Amino acid sequence: MKPSAYLPRAAPEPSPPDAAEEGGSLRVRTVWISDLHLGTPGCQAQALLEFLRQVDCEQLFLVGDIIDGWQLRRSWYWPQAHNDVIQKILRKARKGCRVIFIPGNHDEFARRYLDHSFGGVEVAEEWMHQTADGRRLWVTHGDLYDGVIQCARWLALLGDHLYEFALKLNRWLNSARARLGLPYWSLSRYLKLKVKRAVSYVSDFETALAREARKRGADGVVCGHIHHAELREIEGVLYANDGDWVESLTALVEHADGRLEILDWSALAATPQQVLAPTLSGHGVVTQSS
Repeated sequence: MKPSAYLPRAAPEPSPPDAAEEGGSLRVRTVWISDLHLGTPGCQAQALLEFLRQVDCEQLFLVGDIIDGWQLRRSWYWPQAHNDVIQKILRKARKGCRVIFIPGNHDEFARRYLDHSFGGVEVAEEWMHQTADGRRLWVTHGDLYDGVIQCARWLALLGDHLYEFALKLNRWLNSARARLGLPYWSLSRYLKLKVKRAVSYVSDFETALAREARKRGADGVVCGHIHHAELREIEGVLYANDGDWVESLTALVEHADGRLEILDWSALAATPQQVLAPTLSGHGVVTQSS
């Protein structure tokens, strides 16, 4: 990546408040989200849209797999809610939020446009973010450090088909659970955490990213790709995965003092609006912190 991308950008001129941007319940310095998979039935676009409405930030990182090019090439799926998400992101950029898009493997087509800006959204291969408390965090989607993607693309595509089937089954199960008054539950996430080989894969992936961050002189790494939100220290390096908006509905945020936390939006999916603001104000959706 070009060194200039690491330099701070001049603060944008203040803009008149947008009614759609007002009333955000949580104000933070930075937000990282990834693996939205817009263009697939599994994308939780309505929940994501509500999250973007509720959270105001100075910087928004889109850490890959924002648009699922693999799925769209197979069959076109683009409902209005997915378009609304894109419009909301562009509106945030217009209103002064710095939006940085780091493509992943599912939207690898965007890697042809590195170091370009579209509608105020900057496209970069990777990033080095400095937190308010001085830590340097290397931001990358993570697929380039996934042996399956790099060495056996056909296996990754097969896994993508199986994953899509699991999501279809998951939607059927949650439709039945909703009729019974039960909360959302992720079948695919459950399988990942229970299957021994999957658990080993996640651990190997996390360790590889942490070691690469150390090689780059960073204090930590922020990534996505494996749809497993995590915030912990590995071999003296901070590993932060912001999760996804298909299964877990999670985001990583940085507060004004540099503190990092994972927000679990699925815990608020059925929360009445009148109690949503105090819940966020008290950071009740935080799963881990550092």
